[in-house]
Amino acid sequence: MVVPDPGSPAQPLALHEHAAGNLAYIRQAMERAGSFTAVPGWGQVAIGVSALAAAVVARRQASLAGWLATWLGEAVIAVAIGVTAMARKARRTGVSLLGASARKFALGLTPPLLAGAVLTVVLVRGGAVAALPGTWLLLYGAGVVSGGAFSVRIVPVTGGVLMLTGVAALASPRSWGDAIMALGFGVVQIVSGVLIARRSGG
Repeated sequence: MVVPDPGSPAQPLALHEHAAGNLAYIRQAMERAGSFTAVPGWGQVAIGVSALAAAVVARRQASLAGWLATWLGEAVIAVAIGVTAMARKARRTGVSLLGASARKFALGLTPPLLAGAVLTVVLVRGGAVAALPGTWLLLYGAGVVSGGAFSVRIVPVTGGVLMLTGVAALASPRSWGDAIMALGFGVVQIVSGVLIARRSGG
């Protein structure tokens, strides 16, 4: 029996071990390439802050029209912040907003938002305004989950939390609507945005 010399150089890796290492590296590289990483963390924080402000303003409205105008105005502001912040992060990180991962993200996010717009009209006309906070949170969360499937892991997790917040809003008294939307659109997005900014480059 031959005893290996402790001072001799280390034995080379077996062929299958070397191949497995290469495959793992290739798999990770493909996953990174297929993910949309331009979700803006600080932009999400800004959206969350604007939602908190909107909740305060909406709470003070004496009419349904004023309340609706406040939250629909917040939606427009949030879209503007999100698009601008996303474009800046994409430019800074070299991510294409026309690439396959960006298109998948948009295709996952957009349909639930369009459904939310249609249901807003239906619920207002039907006098079911109390269902709006839960509907908005639930559908926005669904869009973040489906679009976030093509982004960093924290994004779909955030969507799931938003959906749960929407369910809570639907099960709560109407008077809680603004507070729950402040929690979902505000606090949840701020926390998520900070995590994204720290872990994914802004």
